[in-house]
Amino acid sequence: MNNSLKSDCNNCFGLCCVALPYGKSADFPFNKDGGEPCRNLCSNNLCSIHGKLRETGFRGCVSYECFGAGQHVSQSIYNGKDWREGGEHAEEMFAVFPLVQQLHEMLWYLQQSLTLKETHSLHNTLQKIYEETVDLTVKSPEEILKIDIVAHRSKVNALLMDSSKLYRGDNNKKGKLMKQKSDYIGATLKGLNLQGENFRGKLMIASNLSQSDLRRADFIGSDLRDADLSGANLTEALFLTQSQINSAIGDVHTKIPSYLEKPSHWIKKGNS
Repeated sequence: MNNSLKSDCNNCFGLCCVALPYGKSADFPFNKDGGEPCRNLCSNNLCSIHGKLRETGFRGCVSYECFGAGQHVSQSIYNGKDWREGGEHAEEMFAVFPLVQQLHEMLWYLQQSLTLKETHSLHNTLQKIYEETVDLTVKSPEEILKIDIVAHRSKVNALLMDSSKLYRGDNNKKGKLMKQKSDYIGATLKGLNLQGENFRGKLMIASNLSQSDLRRADFIGSDLRDADLSGANLTEALFLTQSQINSAIGDVHTKIPSYLEKPSHWIKKGNS
C-alpha cells in the first residue's frame, strides 16, 4: 500500500490533536473543543504520552487514522507553515484537515480495489475516480473547502460496493450471518467460518471473533473497538485499516494483511 496514505506524525503539525474535538467518554478522559490543542501535545507536535495512550484513557487516539492527511496538509498544502506561526490561517487549516482526511481515506480504499484481480472489469473506472480524488487533495485551501465531499463519497462508495461483491464472489452468497442484525455488539462469534461476510458498517464492539476465519470479509466502516481477534485469520480481509486493528484485541497468532502492523498492546498484554 502507498506509504503516503499512512500517518507520519513526524511530518505533521499535530493536526488531529488540535483540529478535532472529542468528548469525555470511554475513548477520552476529558472534553476538548475543535481548534484547542490537546494538553498532551508537545511544542514539537508530538504526543507526550504516545506510548501509553490506551492505559491513560485515550483509546480514541489509538483507533484514529488520518491516512496521511496530516502530513499532506502540513507539508504540501501549507508548505510547512505551522498553525502556530500564523494565527490567520490556523482556523482554515483546521477546517481543511478533516476534509482531506476523508479524501485520503477514499484513496486508501480505492487503492486496495485497484490491486485486486477480481475487480479487473472495474479498473478503468476505479483508476479514473482515484485520479479525480487525488486532484481534489492538491487544490488550494479555498477550493478544498468548497468540495462537495458527500457527493464525491457517494460516487466512490458505489464503486467500492461493486468491488466488494466481485472480490467476495461466491462467498457472499454462502454466509448470511452478518445480514441478520445491524450490529453484533458483544456477540460470540468464536471459531466460525466467516469468509466473505459483509461486515460493512457493522458495530462489532467487544465481539468475540477469536479463532474465526475472516478471509475476504469486507470490513469497511465496521467498528472493531475491543473486538477479540485472537487467533483469527484476516489475511485476505478487504478494506481493513490500521485504526481498526489498533482498536481491537489480538495476539501473536492473529493473522492480518501484510500492509498492516500488529499493535504493540497485543504483545504487551501477553496474549501470546
